[in-house]
Amino acid sequence: MGKRVGVLMGGWGEEREISLKTGEAVVAALESRGHSVSRIFAGPGLDRALRSAELDVAFLALHGRMGEDGKVQGLLELMGLPYTGSGVLASALAMNKPMAKKLFRLHNLPTPQGYRVGRADAPRALELHGDLGFPCVVKPACGGSSVGLSVVRQPEALASAVALACRFGGEALVERMAHGREVTVGILDEQVLGNCEVVSPRESLDYDAKYKGGSRYFLPARLSPTRLANVESLALAAYRALGCRGYGRVDLICSEDENDVILEVNTLPGLTPVSLLPKIAAARGLDFPALVERILSLAARDEADVADAPLAVPAPAVAQRVAG
Repeated sequence: MGKRVGVLMGGWGEEREISLKTGEAVVAALESRGHSVSRIFAGPGLDRALRSAELDVAFLALHGRMGEDGKVQGLLELMGLPYTGSGVLASALAMNKPMAKKLFRLHNLPTPQGYRVGRADAPRALELHGDLGFPCVVKPACGGSSVGLSVVRQPEALASAVALACRFGGEALVERMAHGREVTVGILDEQVLGNCEVVSPRESLDYDAKYKGGSRYFLPARLSPTRLANVESLALAAYRALGCRGYGRVDLICSEDENDVILEVNTLPGLTPVSLLPKIAAARGLDFPALVERILSLAARDEADVADAPLAVPAPAVAQRVAG
């Protein structure tokens, strides 16, 4: 039987445009599968919009800050509404790239060396850089879709790149640049779905390369079967290290000397016509509506037994009781 599904799209952040594209693609797929779908545009008053829609489940088509970082997931937990993708903690950890890197290292998973810089310290970026070297990659500490990403080759360009990245959330992550093939691994229902190698026309897979065309894709990646098995194993380990669930996508760099490093875990990867996870699914014989249906079937809430709390007392009643 079809469900009453609310597709949450848009949002507050710089990835709103991509979220709207993902949302519309998901709406069309769910309607083709017989579900009753409501478009829920995330923003101020989201809680009221969700309550008035009387939903069975929320499908998160949000990206980036205030959508992929655990905040909306927390609201849905409080409302008792199941939702797609990872839970509150895993979403927050994956979005905070410096924290995710700490957890990768704790689990002995390879990831490029780097450090975080706050907005106030942007003018001191070169001083903080130490012996990390150049070229390096500078990006927002909490963000996605390669918004605010720069490849810095000269020391004098570092401070401005950090300042740019800090425009999106207030902190930047500076990483040693890893050279090699850009490979992404799709995960569905806690299992590896497949992989894809992305060849960008630019030095890095930035926003324009992702969404404005020009990139080439190889499914599977042009690596030996043994190497691919290692890459997929690393990706699944990174996904599990953060406590993710449902589905996701893990980005890695695979060097020519067979060193593979994890860049990040995407807990709500794009589901637009040009997105990578649908390409991976299609290569496995899973068309887009079927992929969306599978993701929906994995919607859940965090498993936490809590005691019932009394209803909040309205402020006027509290004032009257105190006065009495």
